[in-house]
Amino acid sequence: MMIEVDGVVKRFGSTRALDNVTLRGDRGRVLALLGPNGAGKTTLIRILTTLLKPDAGCARIGGLDVAEDAGRLRSLIGFAGQYAAVDELLTGRENLELIGLWYHLDKAEYRRRATDVLERFTLTEAADRLVKTYSGGMRRRLDIGAALIARPQVLFLDEPTTGLDPRTRNDVWEFIEELVGEGTTVMLTTQYMDEAERLAHEIVVLDSGAVIAHGTVAGLKDRLGGDRLEARVREAAVLGRAAAVLGELAGTTPHVDPDRQLVSVPTKTGTAFLLTAARRFEEEHISLDDLGIRRPSLDDVFLALTGARATDREGTP
Repeated sequence: MMIEVDGVVKRFGSTRALDNVTLRGDRGRVLALLGPNGAGKTTLIRILTTLLKPDAGCARIGGLDVAEDAGRLRSLIGFAGQYAAVDELLTGRENLELIGLWYHLDKAEYRRRATDVLERFTLTEAADRLVKTYSGGMRRRLDIGAALIARPQVLFLDEPTTGLDPRTRNDVWEFIEELVGEGTTVMLTTQYMDEAERLAHEIVVLDSGAVIAHGTVAGLKDRLGGDRLEARVREAAVLGRAAAVLGELAGTTPHVDPDRQLVSVPTKTGTAFLLTAARRFEEEHISLDDLGIRRPSLDDVFLALTGARATDREGTP
């Protein structure tokens, strides 16, 4: 167990940003924090990276208390926040080598690691340019790379790929997966559900400062009932008959959406049930515009848990 949070509370005036948060993060795994803006994700990250102290409860990283052992803990962790924190008056290479120097790496090693990061994030050609000449995406890539220079035991990433192009996002994902394969523990916040699905071994959902759900991606999806067979009829007049057919086959009351002329039922047999339903609709002379199996997306889970889609919220996390 590398990340342990027990009953953490954090207040800002009358606002309770974190409300008795408890969670665990295993060694060599990725724990994703999801939640609407303002849910407390960044506040929790700042506590775990020793930038804030909790008002109540305790948190430990690798057995070290984030408040009492802050000095020792900082040598074990890496952190990339939402906004690039690099020195504009240094070159990209100098920024990375300076981080290595702070971590007391020898000169040959921090130079080697800086070169590796520059290559990984396609910054080699700009390595010796001042950072003030970099685009926003280049600064973001450099900032993430700086968090990786020391190859920390625990890496905290607060929305690490915001503003990156798809190719660079994929490069970041691959680098994270390599680090985890080598034993690094990662906690990340993200607004991209595909990112959470790709990387996370475990997900914790926060809302209004409290943990409202946790589990694997598959486990959270199963909370919505798993796969569903959906049939969209061509004519609204036969919607009732279509519902009766699916209800009989599934042994349950189907969900009917008149506006979309859609009827759906849960299924655990997938393709076999799809073929059976298709034959029955043909026998009943019910014409369809579409028939298929749909598995809930992580965004569907987010909507069900928080009442908002991951990409449709306002505020500051």
